[in-house]
Amino acid sequence: MKKLNYLLLTAFVFMISISFSAQTADEIIENYIEKIGGDENWQNVKAIKMNAIINQMGMEIPIEMVQSANKSYTKIFIQGQEIKQGVFDGETLWSTNFMTMKAEKSSQEDIDKLKNELGEFPNPFLNYKEKGFSLEFMGTEIVDGSDTFKIKLIKKPMLIDEIEVPNVSVYYFDSKEFFPIMVQEEVMSGPAKGVIMESKMSNYQEVEGLYLPFSMTQGVKDQPGQPIKFNSIKLNPVIDDSEFKFPE
Repeated sequence: MKKLNYLLLTAFVFMISISFSAQTADEIIENYIEKIGGDENWQNVKAIKMNAIINQMGMEIPIEMVQSANKSYTKIFIQGQEIKQGVFDGETLWSTNFMTMKAEKSSQEDIDKLKNELGEFPNPFLNYKEKGFSLEFMGTEIVDGSDTFKIKLIKKPMLIDEIEVPNVSVYYFDSKEFFPIMVQEEVMSGPAKGVIMESKMSNYQEVEGLYLPFSMTQGVKDQPGQPIKFNSIKLNPVIDDSEFKFPE
């Protein structure tokens, strides 16, 4: 009888802890969405244009990025040349080959992967339940001297070589400001499979009533990352369709 009571108590405590974690995760995300401008205002964002500077081997390189729910491109400006990467018009995905300087189309698997990423636009936490995503509260952790809430975002599985693999991101939210200051994701395919990629965000600024990070560092966990500084961020810019067209 004592053993049965112990098992029942253990199960009860376990269920309570699960419920508490889920509730805590929901509350953190609700505070986060409110902090960055509110759900309703973010729903009005149909496209984002970002101009930034990256420092590569001591050289400052301007880049321009555009993203919406079904289109994207990145422009890199090097020595007077404009090189496009990750250009997607809703059907065709292509990039400029750095060696030949010719446009090359990507595989269907890459297209499907990008479509999943764009499906999260403008923020993966907006209506995450309707998207089929779920949250897991993973406790607290100190990141670069800041106390953070650690939240696992479990998204729809990715299809790699016709096999479903996990699609998970781990976010670290500042416990006072509720801004995410770090995101980690595991590479699930290719030569870097198993490597943890890490993005750190800071310098949140207001853009038309919404808050976005104007400084980022991206790279491999526990290694020096690539700093990115945003000069400007525009919401709902007018972009000519020709920018996305594959050059014949």
